[in-house]
Amino acid sequence: MKYFRIAALAAPMISVAGAAFAHPGNPTAGITAGLAHPLSGADHVLAMLAVGLWAAQTGGRARWALPGGFLLSMALGGMLGMGGWQGIAIEPLILASVICLGAAVSLALRAPLAAALPAIMLFGAAHGIAHGAESGAAGILYGVGFLASTAALHGAGLVLGTAARHMDGGRLLRLLGGATAFAGVALAIG
Repeated sequence: MKYFRIAALAAPMISVAGAAFAHPGNPTAGITAGLAHPLSGADHVLAMLAVGLWAAQTGGRARWALPGGFLLSMALGGMLGMGGWQGIAIEPLILASVICLGAAVSLALRAPLAAALPAIMLFGAAHGIAHGAESGAAGILYGVGFLASTAALHGAGLVLGTAARHMDGGRLLRLLGGATAFAGVALAIG
């Protein structure tokens, strides 16, 4: 019952995403804009929650290494994007992050950390490049807010994933992963 309450508290994080991508451009400067922006698009919210879900499912050092690696590479990618580098196939990589991370959770993929971390970091860099490129001169406070909001979404995924893993032997967690992957496919074709 304790885990059900935790899941019920974390679940509203899932519902904050809008239907549009989180890449409309022209964010306003400041920490408040940075905090709000990751919550404005389904692609970012779903990918960030999926990072937390997969970290919870994998357990051990992955609980912190996967979200931490994502945040680090997103920050570095953000700096590249702010510097004007557009990257290659960034939007497809962002959509792939939702699909692949959701599928990893759905399939209960237990990849070694040495394999999972580079994949997570590639996806983190793609998200960072996209958001850094669109932020333009929004400033460092925007980036700090963006990272903090992303970390909170990772945390929500960890809490939700941990609760779901303990509720029914992981079936709910795998269902959440499948729903995430399906939503990623819907975003890609919709």
